[in-house]
Amino acid sequence: MECYLDNSATTKPCKEAVDAAVYAMTQAFGNPSSLHAAGLAAERLLEDARAAVAAPLHAQKSEIVFTPSGTAANNTAVFGAVSRYRGGKIVTTAMEHPSVEECMRTLEARGFTVVRLKPDGCGRITAGQIAQAVDEQTVLLSLMAVNNEVGSVLPIAELGRIVREKRAPALVHVDAVQGFLKLPIRPKACGIDLLSVSAHKVHGLKGAGALYVRRGVRIKPHLLGGGQEYGLCSGTQPMPAIAAFAAAVRAWGEPDLAALHSRLREQLLQKGMAGRRAQRRRFHIDVVLEGEEEIVREQVIEGLHHLHVGIQIDAAVFVQNAQADIVGDVAVFFGAVRLHGKGVVRKIEVALVPLPDLVIGAVRLPALQTAGKERRFGAAPEPDVVD
Repeated sequence: MECYLDNSATTKPCKEAVDAAVYAMTQAFGNPSSLHAAGLAAERLLEDARAAVAAPLHAQKSEIVFTPSGTAANNTAVFGAVSRYRGGKIVTTAMEHPSVEECMRTLEARGFTVVRLKPDGCGRITAGQIAQAVDEQTVLLSLMAVNNEVGSVLPIAELGRIVREKRAPALVHVDAVQGFLKLPIRPKACGIDLLSVSAHKVHGLKGAGALYVRRGVRIKPHLLGGGQEYGLCSGTQPMPAIAAFAAAVRAWGEPDLAALHSRLREQLLQKGMAGRRAQRRRFHIDVVLEGEEEIVREQVIEGLHHLHVGIQIDAAVFVQNAQADIVGDVAVFFGAVRLHGKGVVRKIEVALVPLPDLVIGAVRLPALQTAGKERRFGAAPEPDVVD
């Protein structure tokens, strides 16, 4: 049996999600916009799903807009938030997901000024940095809740306060795709206007995301058509994926994530996969391995054999000669990293402080909810409330 731990990329759908999708495909298969019985049944399923996704956010179900993905939610939020402006200042970070960063590049070409805050070597952004960047000309503040590359948690609870204190007209958008359900996030209490989430990161299916739009906030749609989802995301709703999303949210449990995180980190260190200087992150465990590429690879494989655990060796700055290896019954992804060598530049390279010109393996072990072998070794955040 393969051990899968690449849960930052996607998660295995839980049984509840699969069952819900099958029900939506075979029983409640109507178009939610139709007025006959099949359509009304699908509409009821849609509204139940809306309430389920709203609940962990302490939101009203009318504040949830379903989208085809987290990417679609981010695009809708970013372009919708600034649609009434012909220019202005946008504050974001240098390590955003491409679904936000590419929007920023497009807006720059349209005349907006984009300020990208640079994190420190651990991927951290401080509230002070954000406060220094935001001013009365800022029309949008857009940050992720949890970084998908290095696992750092950003101070999203401070965003609303900062915008108010700076008297900025900005809307606040948070990409919470990696943080949804893993951190308790209450957007209204934090002063967040728009918040993006995705189903397949929480054991739902690919093909569904959602955008929280705080009551009273008005944004223009990015996708035009029949006016579904309060006019913000036109197109017939993909009910199997949406029903599965709601089922996955309802099925989400609460294991002792901090204990799992601590146990795995100590095991990796005990097996000689890194020294005590290895960084501890709240959503990923990053173990720094220095040396020649072949030595690093052999060290990782030996450690994996002892631990019987699958990991993804992720590039922090450059990715070169990426390939998949099989260690026993475990799938492992390797990417050699060089700061000054040749390779494909990842967007996060502008954000990290310089490190020695050595090969580095960043062990990415994201939080997960699956049972069995994966749960025993899954890394996870400390359960601090973002409120």
